[in-house]
Amino acid sequence: MSRLQTKLSALKVVGKTALIPYITAGDPSPKATVALMHLLVEKGADVIELGVPFSDPMADGPVIQKAVERALIHNVSLDDVLEYVRVFREQDMETPVVLMGYLNPIEAQGYEAFANAASSVGVDAVLTVDMPPEESKGYLEALQQANLDRIFLVSPTTPDNRLSAVNEKGSGFVYYVSLKGVTGSKELDVEDVARNMKRLQQSLNMPMGIGFGIKDGATAFEMAKIGDAVIVGSALVKLIEANQSKGSYDIHLAIGKKMTEFRTALDKADALKGQE
Repeated sequence: MSRLQTKLSALKVVGKTALIPYITAGDPSPKATVALMHLLVEKGADVIELGVPFSDPMADGPVIQKAVERALIHNVSLDDVLEYVRVFREQDMETPVVLMGYLNPIEAQGYEAFANAASSVGVDAVLTVDMPPEESKGYLEALQQANLDRIFLVSPTTPDNRLSAVNEKGSGFVYYVSLKGVTGSKELDVEDVARNMKRLQQSLNMPMGIGFGIKDGATAFEMAKIGDAVIVGSALVKLIEANQSKGSYDIHLAIGKKMTEFRTALDKADALKGQE
């Protein structure tokens, strides 16, 4: 099994929901990323999702779009992101790292060249927002040959034929988009998420991570009762934006506090599930 699959399987055995925080690589500055990755692990992250800056992040809301803009001011490239992972791996060989981004930078590098480079620095999985499983033959083969997990997005409206393709071509986990719209959208309907997750879990044979709209401990707690992993992004990125003018100490303080809130909520939910 891959590092990601091993981690998620081990968490399942002990009844623990995975906490997967997202940050944009290069935000608020290139030198900040690796230190933030280590902080996320210190504060309870089980997996890290690292966003690759791209000039047209169509699936992302205003908060992450601004983070991408801050990174692109420093000309942060896909090669830079891979270098951050390489440096992170000098101290942490255990925490799985998922790259999340868009196809254009990968195409520019070439599928095989990207897959081999990502694998060599310690990337574990790739989620390419604008690459549906039905159209991804050559790309997915390159990732698979480099032992990289392939993660796909699903939503309440994903048709059965696409779910079949996700089962066939995906690995690691499935990212469930719990809200219509872009990242950072407004309110979660817990009952609706629970209904849709139950239906999807009958069709999909991988762990299910829930993302979009998880802003605080209360929403994380509810999602942990439903999914195998809780993915948090905009809530953290917003804190980076709010504290960027103050410096790294204030950013780390704010991120650490929010991560503790999320981790405590997931642990509370897991303890209740263990009593059922």
